Formats: sequence, structure tokens, C-alpha cells
Amino acid sequence: MHCGRYRNAPMNRRESLAALSQGFGAVALSALWAETAISSQEKKPLHHLAKAKNIIFLYMDGGPSQVDTFDPKPVLEKYDGQDPNRVFKVEPTQFNNVGKIFKSPWKFSRHGQSGLPISELFPHLTKHADELTMVRSAVSNFSEHTNANYFLHTGNGFQGRPSWGAWASYGLGSFNKNLPGFIVLNGGLIPPGGLDNFNSGFLPAAFQGSVFKSGAVPLANIDRKEATAKRQEDKLKLVRQLDAQFQDSLPGSKGIEAAIANQETAFLMQTAIPELMEIQGESKATLENFGIHSANGPTRIYGTQCLVARRLIERGARFIEITCPSVGTDRWDQHGDLKAGHEKNALAVDQPVAALLQDLKTRGLLQDTLIVWTGEFGRTPFAQGANGRDHNPFGFSFWMAGGGVRGGITYGKTDDFGYHVVENKVEIHDLHATMLHLLGIDHKKLTFRFGGRDMRLTDVHGEVLNKILA
Repeated sequence: MHCGRYRNAPMNRRESLAALSQGFGAVALSALWAETAISSQEKKPLHHLAKAKNIIFLYMDGGPSQVDTFDPKPVLEKYDGQDPNRVFKVEPTQFNNVGKIFKSPWKFSRHGQSGLPISELFPHLTKHADELTMVRSAVSNFSEHTNANYFLHTGNGFQGRPSWGAWASYGLGSFNKNLPGFIVLNGGLIPPGGLDNFNSGFLPAAFQGSVFKSGAVPLANIDRKEATAKRQEDKLKLVRQLDAQFQDSLPGSKGIEAAIANQETAFLMQTAIPELMEIQGESKATLENFGIHSANGPTRIYGTQCLVARRLIERGARFIEITCPSVGTDRWDQHGDLKAGHEKNALAVDQPVAALLQDLKTRGLLQDTLIVWTGEFGRTPFAQGANGRDHNPFGFSFWMAGGGVRGGITYGKTDDFGYHVVENKVEIHDLHATMLHLLGIDHKKLTFRFGGRDMRLTDVHGEVLNKILA
């Protein structure tokens, strides 16, 4: 017996579906849960018309030198070899080993109808000058790699925030339920700061970056260990049932739901990933253009990553980040021997990046795909020691292409030495706001409730760079 005020608790969604499990079947039920976990954000309308559907982030780990790549400064030749302290104020540097003013070892020339100046480090990229939106006025809040990497990737200089790929995946989902929305193609160098650069932070775990390695086996356990597909499916069915029961004992918890979603995606990826990585089915001309058969090993690695990125775009991946291969020196981080180090890094990425731009354009995909090329900061116009350059967060360059930006233009300006921004300063938050805007998202409205406040990628900062938009 019970008092008259007692009422049976209403069944929640899981309980009602579980009660009908004989009709639905456990596999169909778990697929429904996984689809809900992954795709709920896809069903939200965009805040405005999107100009880009996908993003490929070409991460130049270590910080390329702006005055040696895309921001020519002839005045460096005039003052080459002089004490910089006698010419301008020298800011504190990472290693406090300030050498002489250091002119660029490379020549610049103008390319395309736009006349965009590009260093001779990038002979292949010069063919696409009219596709590039060159931003010469970027700044960072950090001058040390780990914090600057977190800041570039997450909008915060400290560990634990969601990566911008996770935010994009959370806001829009993936077009292909067989693939994660956020994929990292790892060429061999995980950035300082580690995998937290690709983490989901306080967002559900389903939105963290999935790291694919270069080589014949891109993911661990991509091949099933069970003798038959039927045995694997039986195991998965049992795991799904156990997960569902455990989830029922923790009402309101999102952790198990994310685990279910990730298990489902992992199972589907076992079919999708091997086909994705079969690049030898591409034409001979395509393989040659991407440098797949290059005599330079790092070019082959990066070319494979860029080609896989295009194949991912075709299959509906939302956000793809490509990390650098090892070239035998320390990334783009040349504190010494600038000439050899930058030449090796440029050789690794120049041909593949140019081929990616051309391939996307030829296939009609570039207009919907935003390409972003940047490091975490730039480098000083004076030497570190005799022939290197130290970190410089006060003014550096990055470029964008496709996906709704104006090609063949430059935006912003550094001083005559390429040291400090003097016109149209661009914060990392501005880059993030612009990226989300092109995807159809208002960065001020893409929020997640955490710690008692509505969190967002750009925090309380960020302005869309309207002047570079097409």
C-alpha cells in the first residue's frame, strides 16, 4: 500500500525504449543513441548563410618567420649586421640571446594578377597567389610554444579547453556518420602541449579530435581482432547493452552517452578508414602533383596527408588539421641555422599545399572549403645568436584561401622591420570568430554551459574580419 499522494515516476526515453527492446533490437537502439549524441547539433539551424562547409587547418608547428615567407622587409638589408638595440626597442625574447639585425636569406617576387609578394621558399605556392588572403598583422598573447599552441587551438593559453576543431564539430557535426567531425592527420610531430591541442575539454568527448597517423596503419585497432564479423558484432551488442544499463543508473550523465557514440563511430570507421587511405587508386598525375613519389621523404608524408585531407572533404569530414612531418630539424622553430631549417620545412609542405589548392579548385571544392595556414607565432627580425631567429608574438603572417575569403589580397601591416603590428591588428580570437562566421556560426552564440557560465571559443573577445570576406 502507499499514500494517495504517491505517483509512479514517468518513464524516461531510455526506459521506454528499453521496454520496447524486443521490437527495436539492441543494435538499432544503440545506433539511435549514438546518432543522437553525434548529430544533435547538426539539426540546429545556422545563424546565417555559410560560405564554407569544411576547414583544413595547415598547422605550421614552431612558428615560420614572417619576414622570410610572406612579409618582405627590404629595410633589413640596410641595417643587416647592426645592433637592433640602437635601431628600435627590443622586447624580451624567449632565450635572451639577441644577435644582430638579420636580413632574409631569400628573395621575394610578386606573383599572379594580384602581385602578391611570396618568398622563393615556396615556388609551387606562388602559382596560387590569387587564391590567397594574406594576413600580415597577426599577434599572439604568448611567446612560448606550449601556451601559444593552446591559445591558437583553443582560444585560451592554458590546458583543458576545447580545441577549435571540437567547437566546429560540436556546433555543426559531421556530414558523414562513419567519420568523426574533427580529424587530425599527424605527420609525425605532435605540437608542444601534446594531445590537449586536439581535446574536447568540457565539451562531450564525442567531439575530440581523432588522430590519424601517417603510414599504412593510420589508426590502432582499425582491423578487428575477432575471427569473424559476426563475433565482433555480438561483442559490441553486449557492450552496448551494458553501457545502456549503466547509463540508466546515472541519470543526466553525458559520459556514457559519449562513450556509446564513440564506440559506434569506431565500429563504422573500421569500414570507412581503409577505403579512405587507399590513395593508390588516385590517378598517376594526382599522385605526382601531391609529391607522393618525391625523393624527399617529408614531402611524401605531407603530400599523403594533404591528399587524404581532400578525400576526407569529399566524404564529409568537417574539420581537418594537418601537423608537420619531421625534417630532421626542430619544426619551423629555427633558433639556429635558419636557412637550412626553413628550407627543409618549406620543401616538405610547399608542393603538397599547392597541389591541395589546385585539386580542390579543379573539383569545385575550394569554394566550400576554408584553408588556414599558420604557426603559433612569428620570428624576430634580428638573429638569435649568429644565424637563427627567436619567437615573435608581436607581429606575424598567416594566410587563408577558399571558403568565402577574398583571394589575392593582403590585410594588415607590420613596421618596417616586420617586428610589431602597426595596422589592422588581428588577434587569435579574431581568426576563430572569422572561421566560425564562414561556417555559418555567430561566435557569440556558440556556447556551452560549464562552471556556472556560458563558455565559448572566443571567450569575451573576437571580431569577424569582414574586410577579407568575399
